[in-house]
Amino acid sequence: MKKYLAEMVGTMVLVLVGCGSAIFAGNAAGAVSAGVGTLGVALAFGLAVVAMAYTVGGISGCHINPAITLGVWLSGRMTGKDAGMYMLFQVIGAVIGSALLWLLVSAGTHNGPTATGSNSYADGMMLQAFIAEAVFTFIFVLVVLGTTDSKKGAGNLAGLAIGLTLVIVHIVCIPITGTSVNPARSIGPALFEGGVALSQLWLFIVAPFVGAAVSALVWNAIGNEKK
Repeated sequence: MKKYLAEMVGTMVLVLVGCGSAIFAGNAAGAVSAGVGTLGVALAFGLAVVAMAYTVGGISGCHINPAITLGVWLSGRMTGKDAGMYMLFQVIGAVIGSALLWLLVSAGTHNGPTATGSNSYADGMMLQAFIAEAVFTFIFVLVVLGTTDSKKGAGNLAGLAIGLTLVIVHIVCIPITGTSVNPARSIGPALFEGGVALSQLWLFIVAPFVGAAVSALVWNAIGNEKK
């Protein structure tokens, strides 16, 4: 149970810090000169992952992302039961983080593009958004699988490598979708945002899972020693 709770807490912090940076620290696209812009939001997400990796990584592995959990399961590193429970508690954590952001927004003002930091794509850009989310999730999960491999991985530096990868993924993908590459991160805010965010939510669940599945296949082909 401890590892499930660790995933819940880690995902809550990721959503609270990452989405909170977009809401309170200025427009995520950088249009507000006083805001942190794309780079600031990207760093907030990446550094949140680094912080949680070295906080709960020893307890649960710090997936804090259903797409990563799917990739780890497909790579044969965890059971289906654990994978399902990880995903459940990750979503719960994301909802809690989003609820806290909603309370903060309700209690004052914000400068961000939305009240929850939800993901969305422009009209007519569904294909672009799907490709972006699938491709960048593929890259992100592949780095996770490689750096955390028991024999070929980066050891104690894995958390740093994963966090920095999330930063570069956000730098490219924020202008397209706001960057999800994490179904839980999208589900939580969308439940509070409603409207377009909720109607487009399917893409931010399906595309990351597709990317994660492909990354598992690729890692099994290039990194798995079993024939």
